[in-house]
Amino acid sequence: MTKKFMKSVIPVIVILSIVMAGCAPQAAPTEAPAEAAVEATEAPAEVVEEATEAPEEAMPAIDPTGQTITFWHVWGTGLPSETLAGIVDEFNAGNEWGITVDAQDQGRYNDLEDAFNVAIQSGDIPDIVTGYTNAMANWYAVDSIVDLTPFMTDAYFGLTADDTAAIYEGTIDGGKSADGIQFGFPISQSANVLFYNAQWAQELGFDAAPASFAEFKEQACAAAEANNTDDDPDNDGTGGLVLDTGASNVASWVYANGGNMLNAAGDGYDYTAPTVVDVANFYKEMWDEKCAFQTESYPNPEFASRKALYTTSSTAGLPYQVAAFEAEGAIQDEWTIIPFPGKDGGQAVDLYGQYVGIANTNPERQMASWVFLQYLTSPEVQAKWIQGSAYYPTRSDTIPMVDAYSQENLIWSTGLTFLEYGSAEPAWASWSQVRRDVETSFAGILQGTVEDIPAALETLNATAAEAIAELQ
Repeated sequence: MTKKFMKSVIPVIVILSIVMAGCAPQAAPTEAPAEAAVEATEAPAEVVEEATEAPEEAMPAIDPTGQTITFWHVWGTGLPSETLAGIVDEFNAGNEWGITVDAQDQGRYNDLEDAFNVAIQSGDIPDIVTGYTNAMANWYAVDSIVDLTPFMTDAYFGLTADDTAAIYEGTIDGGKSADGIQFGFPISQSANVLFYNAQWAQELGFDAAPASFAEFKEQACAAAEANNTDDDPDNDGTGGLVLDTGASNVASWVYANGGNMLNAAGDGYDYTAPTVVDVANFYKEMWDEKCAFQTESYPNPEFASRKALYTTSSTAGLPYQVAAFEAEGAIQDEWTIIPFPGKDGGQAVDLYGQYVGIANTNPERQMASWVFLQYLTSPEVQAKWIQGSAYYPTRSDTIPMVDAYSQENLIWSTGLTFLEYGSAEPAWASWSQVRRDVETSFAGILQGTVEDIPAALETLNATAAEAIAELQ
């Protein structure tokens, strides 16, 4: 456990008479040495008795005792909601500081972000808030959430050396601003992955998951060809990749290709980098050669009925895909998740951290909030949260505690092997706008010509630079 409870203090008994005897100059014997000796032996007993009656105990510099704190989150339905409620109830009933957490669902992330922005204006903000890190960057910029470093390094409640060693560095870094401020703390994480119909791929003649752009395209085009030439006209135009131009998908391909969408200085975006250009050209090839198509909604039904060999999804969507395979008309294929392949053999996933921040209230409420976060992210409690949410851990010492869950959910457990080479999206205030521009730009690339790609990426760079400038 990382939550610190009251530390034991072993009192050091100082025998006053011995200290005084060692410090005072030696005197000649008195006329009654025997009586003096008796007095000297009797006095320490009284000192010892006094010292054991009132030992001094170590106390935290900021006392969170008796605080009531509000936790705004986005897990208000289904098993995640039930699991989080149980965790909060256990904390409220058992923590020795008498801290009470009031957990309040705020809907989706965008709903919560809007509500917190309103709360900033009214001054009635919660103590703990969930959010995307780019939203948190904005909140920190207006002094509404605080730097977590003082809590993480606190002499009494801070992270231990074992905590620091266990927490994945990438998840911690994902909650930092460009200048290193730790405004978000990860409680769990998910990954943007590819859903892959391995059984259908084998029937098409492929014995292994793709390891490069070329292999990925070959399998996607084979699946599209199979659907276009079978006896079912309803699946014509399907079969390959469900191509979503969202920024997280673009980022995943770029990470696998060895890039990160940032300039050399790390203080701006660069969508004209070769690693990004390669992804844009790859998208265009897949689209023009009809090895990719799009859907109006989440493509779970398409993937469960052999209308897609690949789809992209957060691992948090695994329960929904499992349900789709159980629906009427689904094909009971063996499927799995795989990382995004790079142009020449790299692989990566885009990690989404579930981050929380501590609001700028007062020291006692802030410390109470941190005590709860310490409890929530302890390995034992994090294991409960993961089994109820299908997220992944943020620390390695949680993994042994979810062994049974891993055995029961083999596709989920496959994703554990992806965490070590995952990357996180920029935790920048500008990312809220830039990610929308990325989706629009790559959608335009699909509809344009190959010759349009350089200009489209230059324009994307310019709009990204404007977004940074507006928020400086």
